[in-house]
Amino acid sequence: MKGLDFKPKMFSALKHYNRKTFTADIMAGIIVGIVALPLAIAFAIASGVSPEKGIITAIVAGFLISAFGGSKVQIGGPTGAFIIIVYDIIQNYGMQGLTIATLMAGVFLVMLGVLRLGTIIKYIPYPIVVGFTSGIAVTIFSTQVKDLLGMTMDANPSDFIEKWIAYGRNIGNIDLWSAITGVVSIIIIALTPKFSKKIPGSLIAIIVMTVAVVLLRNYAGITSIETIGDRFSISSQLPDAVVPALSWEVIKGLVGPAVTIAILCAIESLLSATVADGMIGDSHNSNTELIGQGIANIITPLFGGIPATGAIARTMTNINNGGRTPIAGIVHAVVLLLIFLFLMPLAKFIPMACLAGVLVVVSYGMSGWRSFLAMMKNPKSDVTVLLLTFFLTIIFGLVPAIEYGLLCACLLFMRRMMETTDVKVISDEIDLSEDMDMQAGNIENLTIPEGVEVYEINGPYFFGAGNRAEELMMRFGKNPKVRIIRMRKVPFIDSTGLNNLRNLCRMSGKKNAQVVLSGVVPKVHAVLERNGFVEMLGSENICSHIDEALARAKEIIG
Repeated sequence: MKGLDFKPKMFSALKHYNRKTFTADIMAGIIVGIVALPLAIAFAIASGVSPEKGIITAIVAGFLISAFGGSKVQIGGPTGAFIIIVYDIIQNYGMQGLTIATLMAGVFLVMLGVLRLGTIIKYIPYPIVVGFTSGIAVTIFSTQVKDLLGMTMDANPSDFIEKWIAYGRNIGNIDLWSAITGVVSIIIIALTPKFSKKIPGSLIAIIVMTVAVVLLRNYAGITSIETIGDRFSISSQLPDAVVPALSWEVIKGLVGPAVTIAILCAIESLLSATVADGMIGDSHNSNTELIGQGIANIITPLFGGIPATGAIARTMTNINNGGRTPIAGIVHAVVLLLIFLFLMPLAKFIPMACLAGVLVVVSYGMSGWRSFLAMMKNPKSDVTVLLLTFFLTIIFGLVPAIEYGLLCACLLFMRRMMETTDVKVISDEIDLSEDMDMQAGNIENLTIPEGVEVYEINGPYFFGAGNRAEELMMRFGKNPKVRIIRMRKVPFIDSTGLNNLRNLCRMSGKKNAQVVLSGVVPKVHAVLERNGFVEMLGSENICSHIDEALARAKEIIG
């Protein structure tokens, strides 16, 4: 068994570290820290927790993911993908339930990395990724309509359909000044890249609109625009680590949400790391990255944080501003820590409509509508998985979306694999022009003797395909004396295939027909030998090529 694949990039990156790289990492870390601030606050509030928990998550998880992760430039923290699942967990299990679920997800991530499953995570079907990412984006947008428009409502339902029904009923309760604040925030964010590539539009929008709202309150008497301070009491005190009380009943109830958090974290972090590799010409270690993400999600909730993962937008910001080692990610965490300690009280003046505007832009970026529309032109099976995952996400939530989306994808994968295995019946002559198992120089067509049937299996001999092959072979022909099964194009055989082949041999024996195998590749031959087929058929009936098999058939008939 291979050893633990845990090699944090921090250690290898520091071997050839120099002043120039350090300066670049410092500058990138400062900029990323500033970019991360409004997003951490917005994601926390949208998830149903206080704003400081988002910053604490970005600080603790950001530091640990950079220190122990498998990517040089990955920036970790809270992301929009977790908003819906975090909100649902808090509604059903409370903050302590979220803490336990995040801890469990961290353990699952570490296990995935220890078991070297990092590479497998990358192969989750693309329609599932697009489907639930687009679904998350639509759900995030729907949660922000109330704050974006300053809508007064008795209650904001958590159910997607009920939420939009409630919005329709309260359409007349929109606050004009809040709506203007939200719309102007979106415009500022959209226009910022045209004149500034380094300063994030979300930060500019928050600064401008916060100042504007303070002036409107103090000098124009407009107090209807709700701010963070109106909804939350903000603390800049560092929390103590608290281990939650664990019970088996609570753990059992949180397995589903914890698995969802772990899968989301694994997909998003490895996707972000893969994109980053292409930009810096490096290669991340998937298993180390999962272990690093797991460590972060085990420790962060002890300080009151929420789930964290690699953030694509912040990672790209890090790369674009010169960050090339994990030091940049650590600097980003330190910058956020300083802001938390000395500037956090100012966050109470930030208008909620402005934060909603930030998340509306985030949801638009997450939606991937171009990819979604492009996938609608794909085969029906892919479209089915895409739409199933999308609608399950927005209507029932992420947990069933991932569960049933993966189940559907697995079923479609099995169907496609079965379709790759073809069973061909050869009744007259065997064309040897493309045969690779023939003896050198023998290129003549071989005639099949009377009383002999030849079948060729092309592809893996496993469940589904094995059943179909057995049915075809037993149904075809008029009680032959010899059945030759060509297996030169069978790369592997599983237990179901073995059972089908064994049944075929037994049924043929009852009808006084001998089975002869031809062209069995060494790997499959070894499996057959271990499972007693040599003793059952006799070594003389397992032939290396077709002319030998036909000669053996003539010998049996004669």
